[in-house]
Amino acid sequence: MNKPLDASALTMTDIIRLQTQLSQELARRFERLAALAFTDVVDSTAYFAQFGDEAGRRLQQLHFDLLERCMGAQQGRIVDTAGDGAFLVFASAAAAAQVLCALQNQVSLENQNRARPHQLKLRSALHWSHVLTDGVQVTGDAVNLCARLVNTAQAAEIRLSQEAFQEFGPELRRLCRPLGPVHLKGIARTVDALALLWRDPLLFPSEVRVRESGERIVLPPQDTLCFGRGEIIDVSTFNDVLLSLPNALAAKQISRRHFELHSRATGYVLKALSSQPTEVDGISLQRDQEAPLRPGSCVRLAGVMTLDFVSPGLADVVTIDETLGGPCAQQAEP
Repeated sequence: MNKPLDASALTMTDIIRLQTQLSQELARRFERLAALAFTDVVDSTAYFAQFGDEAGRRLQQLHFDLLERCMGAQQGRIVDTAGDGAFLVFASAAAAAQVLCALQNQVSLENQNRARPHQLKLRSALHWSHVLTDGVQVTGDAVNLCARLVNTAQAAEIRLSQEAFQEFGPELRRLCRPLGPVHLKGIARTVDALALLWRDPLLFPSEVRVRESGERIVLPPQDTLCFGRGEIIDVSTFNDVLLSLPNALAAKQISRRHFELHSRATGYVLKALSSQPTEVDGISLQRDQEAPLRPGSCVRLAGVMTLDFVSPGLADVVTIDETLGGPCAQQAEP
């Protein structure tokens, strides 16, 4: 029988040697490279306050149910669910990205049948690094970094670190857009963040270009988007995309809430909200009429503003500069 270790009898040298041996053994047996992901319900506190505990808890459960459905046969598992969020770990960054994209698409499908105030809004983050894990618990600074990173994401956004991006193949890389360095609370270094476009770029435009001003607007990835000239009268007139023109008088022809985009399985549907003229690909819409909108669609508002809806082309692909070792975006000319 092994004699119990009497720590009180060890010299300082013995203790230092033992600490080194234990650290080496801990790393050998429990340190692994892994893809870490966090998901979180956006604005849940306000939702609970407005609609009550039961409705809030149902929204939380919808998040977890959709997440379990999306995990499928991927090489990953749910480590923990606490409050509004979930912590996931995967064997590869690609597997994690597939699950997060599938989750956002499932949320989008679910939101089609929900009024905007009751739509589920999720944000998520992905990081690739070393962790300590015994197959159940997953710990390390990388976990803290990913948890902080998700808090910087917008609703319906998949935000990732450069380390996760580096693990992607070409197909996933071309769907990433650089966001620049972000400062995370409690993390000493800045993190180069990127966003992963989870909607099919062949069906969903991700950018609007205003012909009259040259302005380029990245579309928020949420399921309902309201476009208007920007004056906020009350909550019901809130706009997700504010429209403006160099000519202030012409801009007044745009309604405060001119039209909405609604996400569907096959792409966006534009719904006219204004009695002012709205044309989609040359087709005039009356108030409350709808028309499909695709990458390449042109929307004309009140005869004074032209909006081109586009998806990133090959010239917009994010590449890795091997010399600098960082992400750079090559922007296509309008």
